[in-house]
Amino acid sequence: MLLLYNLGLRIYVFLIYIASFFNNKAKLWLKGRSNIQYQKFDKSAWFHFASLGEFEQGLPVLAGFRSAHSGTAIVITFFSPSGYEIRKNTPLADAVYYLPLDTAANARHFIDAIQPTIAVFTKYEYWYHYFYELNQKNVPLFVISGIFRPNQVFFKWYGDLYRRMLGFVTHFFVQDENSKNLLQNIHITNVSVSGDTRFDRVWANAQAPKPFPLIEEFTKGSKVFIAGSTWPEDEELLVQLIKTHPDWKFVIAPHEIKEDKISKLISLLPSNSAMRYSDVSNLKSQISDLKIIVIDNIGMLSSLYQYGQVAYIGGGFGVGIHNILEAAAFGLPAIFGPNYKKFKEARDLVSLELAVSINNAAELKNTFSYLTNDDRLKSISQKIKDYVKENTGATGMILEYLDNY
Repeated sequence: MLLLYNLGLRIYVFLIYIASFFNNKAKLWLKGRSNIQYQKFDKSAWFHFASLGEFEQGLPVLAGFRSAHSGTAIVITFFSPSGYEIRKNTPLADAVYYLPLDTAANARHFIDAIQPTIAVFTKYEYWYHYFYELNQKNVPLFVISGIFRPNQVFFKWYGDLYRRMLGFVTHFFVQDENSKNLLQNIHITNVSVSGDTRFDRVWANAQAPKPFPLIEEFTKGSKVFIAGSTWPEDEELLVQLIKTHPDWKFVIAPHEIKEDKISKLISLLPSNSAMRYSDVSNLKSQISDLKIIVIDNIGMLSSLYQYGQVAYIGGGFGVGIHNILEAAAFGLPAIFGPNYKKFKEARDLVSLELAVSINNAAELKNTFSYLTNDDRLKSISQKIKDYVKENTGATGMILEYLDNY
């Protein structure tokens, strides 16, 4: 099985190489892993994140650890360019790298260089050789905000190698009882239900969000719909909604902000009613006269929700929705496409009737009308905030446990 695992990784790299000729993300993935010179440490704490979303999820624990253990060097690794390229200069780390390909030699070389005394992986990412090497060197390994589902390879008859990986983990902090039960069914009992650290992250952000004066001026005195991390499939529906609700203002933050993507979106919107955020500061007339602002940069979305009443979360017509909790922390009821079942918080909010999944433009229109009833919106908003607040606390629990190591 290990032979097949190693072969699979090499096939994956070959496919990335082919893709790199026409895909910039694949090109960055390869370039970032070539000729890496690792800084050597006498000891360090190693935090690994698959991508930017996992970084944001693990950030409360990372920041808390940094504060409590300022004398310990912190090394961060990312699997994906979307995490590394945006957070490679984070002040929370002494060194940031792409995670080298999971081979036995790479694992030994990397771990010998950084000399970790603790390793923390957030939510996903299980790499056999890295886990094995940490285990051989008696380095405690923790998985935080873990989430498990019955259809994962760990629980299949052919998942023996992946179950062995789980056996190298010192302790799991999982999001829910279902994940704990699944692990216990395969005889893994070193598990605590801590919840999801993202709740701590978004709640803290909502208490002191970053202000955006231009957006504040644009939204002043208006009802505002915030659409976050949208894809073209989402935007096609939103364009129809915008045309039928001229009394609302809309802020759209696309997931991809390449020039061609932004230009196409602008072209679909009602003429002379939309503007890119980067151009708003040059607007000669009153910003309040605009109806739509399209965000063409990264880093604003988590605080943009403070200016809205209702949110649309993109990705639900693709592989899955993006971060719904950023909007929920501000009390915004969320609308999203049908692919949300992988996300516990989305399932929770739908079951509580505090969020709605839609399949088409007609359902979006009806849901929007339902949610924007003033009395209903006020009641829902408070319930959503209560849901987020009640689920905070994972960070403190995890940090207290890590302090023992």
